[in-house]
Amino acid sequence: MPMITRAEKAQEIASLSDKFGRAKAAFLVDYKGMTVEQVTNLRKKLGPTESEMKVVRNTLAIRALSDHPQSKEAMEKVLVGTNAIVFAYGDASASAKMLTDFTKEVEQLQVKGGVMDGTRLDAAGVKALASLPGKDVLRAQLLGLFQAPASKFVRTLAAVPSGFARVLQAHHDKQSGGAA
Repeated sequence: MPMITRAEKAQEIASLSDKFGRAKAAFLVDYKGMTVEQVTNLRKKLGPTESEMKVVRNTLAIRALSDHPQSKEAMEKVLVGTNAIVFAYGDASASAKMLTDFTKEVEQLQVKGGVMDGTRLDAAGVKALASLPGKDVLRAQLLGLFQAPASKFVRTLAAVPSGFARVLQAHHDKQSGGAA
């Protein structure tokens, strides 16, 4: 990478710090060996998941993480080699799923780990996060749980009159059958 001035470094550090502050999760990926076309494709796929990928200098990323001590502790040791950080501003599990799926298409992309809510995630942790259902699916499941007791209550209330009606009908049939 070309030399950059102190002012540019300071601006880059401030920008990275802001991104770490806004992101719900950040995933560290090694993109070495990927073509420009593959990186561009990855960036396009990240857009709909409210995520962005930023190629970073490790030293600048570590300095930017100084404003976020928990995240710094979680990521500092894995910030070696050629890295990019994927910042997930929306649903972190959707971003993790997209990254995990992309690694199946492009073997050169390696998910090294990440951080979510100040907690370190290793590569397996990112895969586990990717296996979680999306936010909309979780909302639907929660809504289903809330509706279940009310639905059962309504069915129980409906069962009482229909059961009573069946008993009356059986009694009526017995009465009319005995008279004939």
